[in-house]
Amino acid sequence: MRQFEYARAAAPADATSRARAGGTIIAGGTNLLDLMKLEVMTPDAVVDINRLDLHAITATDAGGLRIGALVTNSDLAADATVRRDYEVLSRALLAGASGQLRNKATTGGNLLQRTRCGYFYDTAMPCNKRAPGTGCQAQGGFNRILAVLGTSPHCIATHPSDMAVAMMVLDAVVEVEAADGTQRQIDLDDLYVLPAETPDVETVLQPGDLITAVVLPAPVPATHIYRKVRDRASYAFALVSVAATLRMDAGKIAHVALAFGGLGTKPWRNRAVEEALQGQAPSEEVFDRAADILLADAKGYGSNDFKIPLARRTLKAVLRTATETDQ
Repeated sequence: MRQFEYARAAAPADATSRARAGGTIIAGGTNLLDLMKLEVMTPDAVVDINRLDLHAITATDAGGLRIGALVTNSDLAADATVRRDYEVLSRALLAGASGQLRNKATTGGNLLQRTRCGYFYDTAMPCNKRAPGTGCQAQGGFNRILAVLGTSPHCIATHPSDMAVAMMVLDAVVEVEAADGTQRQIDLDDLYVLPAETPDVETVLQPGDLITAVVLPAPVPATHIYRKVRDRASYAFALVSVAATLRMDAGKIAHVALAFGGLGTKPWRNRAVEEALQGQAPSEEVFDRAADILLADAKGYGSNDFKIPLARRTLKAVLRTATETDQ
């Protein structure tokens, strides 16, 4: 590993100032340390934010929940309010990584973890996300875990987070403090950007920006489901995952929200899919139409072609379960 400077931030302003000057923020470090060992990332300075006061989960005046950026995945999954009112989030967290990693991984870091595309991690291979302009070897190579939605000729890397998929379905908002001290909120769906011609740009965050919290709106009464299809029972990233909240009323779908992992270059939500289900009596035809909309622009690259029919089957299975449960 290369030498680097280490600093422990005493306040958010200290962290953002150091980050704007080129420092790389570290919290749990479960992804960053791996990237540094492989020299995928080679920061000259690392800014430790673990002593900042960002560890609390608190109720908001609007009836929602504010989750500090340093809340660990384990603590968030076990929180009584999350388990009761945001069950899909607790389920998604417990479906991700190992117990040891969940004890270290943080809410803010989870949102910003990097892709697990093998070409991104192999510095001997071209990768537009790691080294812009070098090419995307994954498109004609081993791409079993990679994306079929939101891809570009320059990148097909998928986003690995389970937590972000659940937060997407819950309409989470990310709180950010900028290097000039200003604070702003970003809808989670707007935090991530598609790869297009610049896959190295993954979010709308600017140099020096620090995620301080994630805010969930007041819970919506509904059945919560997180279904993750993966290559083995534990410690594997999603091939396809579906986060769903759904409520039935008088035999029809009165509320539905859906988000998907393993399919897109970002945690994926398509409102047109939900609109096709809203107000409908559940049926195979209705579920097929929703799947058609979701996968209309899906494109396989060989090894990951199977994800398209797998996503259809998984979505329909989730919808069957949710509509039968919430009668």
